[in-house]
Amino acid sequence: MNATARRGSGWTPWLYLAPALVVLAGLLVYPIYQLGLISFLEYTQAQVSGGEPTTFKGLGNYATLFGDPQFWQVLLATVVFAAACVLATLSLGCALAVLLTRIRAVPRLALMMAALGAWATPAITGSTVWVFLFDPDFGPVNRLLGLGDHSWTYGRYSAFALVLLEVVWCSFPFVMVTVYAGIRAIPAEVLEAASLDGASQWRIWRSVMAPMLRPILVVVTIQSVIWDFKIFTQIYVMTNGGGIAGQNLVLNVYAYQKAFASSQYSLGSAIGVVMLLILLSVTLVHLRLLRRQGGEL
Repeated sequence: MNATARRGSGWTPWLYLAPALVVLAGLLVYPIYQLGLISFLEYTQAQVSGGEPTTFKGLGNYATLFGDPQFWQVLLATVVFAAACVLATLSLGCALAVLLTRIRAVPRLALMMAALGAWATPAITGSTVWVFLFDPDFGPVNRLLGLGDHSWTYGRYSAFALVLLEVVWCSFPFVMVTVYAGIRAIPAEVLEAASLDGASQWRIWRSVMAPMLRPILVVVTIQSVIWDFKIFTQIYVMTNGGGIAGQNLVLNVYAYQKAFASSQYSLGSAIGVVMLLILLSVTLVHLRLLRRQGGEL
């Protein structure tokens, strides 16, 4: 095959990918461009209605955002909350994935169907159900625990804990099913050899399964980080828009309040850009660490 033919064949994969790339450009690239553009403008309700002209502010919106102490408080709360959700989701999902390999077919099917039911439940529906379960007046949880009219959403930490439970409940099935599929792909001889050598279940997971499942674990971790960092529905529904005096705000709800409740669309866009950069940085750092350790995706 001559050099011209090889160069021609090199374009073939891109021709097959072209339709998908066009769709992605329309769904992702253009909205991100608009988000970034608005973050550099003076764009409030006055500009939307045409009462005032749109002006270029440069980094003015970012200076305002970074000079706001509430932004840093919300950012810290978002990072801590998302980290707790990711850790809890991965721990529960991986534990149940291992459990699925140890139980019989009927209970395994029942567990998977129940988990997939939680996964398929819309976020707003699941959040509403959890609010009812923990309602201080009518919820069954307080009655079972004998807590009377205790309000779980009144305190900052109890409200975050309640939202965390709902997020984990609707997120762990993805981790469980994905990791279970990866475990089933591991040769049985490898696990049997580790068991015959006297390794405990925890040692088998840590020394055998986890290294072999590293590409899968990277994918579910990155997905969980992205999903949990940009939580909106659960916080908004379960804490009634961010809790008392905004004590349960996360960045997505904070951006919504700035953009739509206060009509500061440019400031809300700046928060969106910051979130995008944080998530891109976390993903790139995670992938870089994986490659340094010799892992493949």
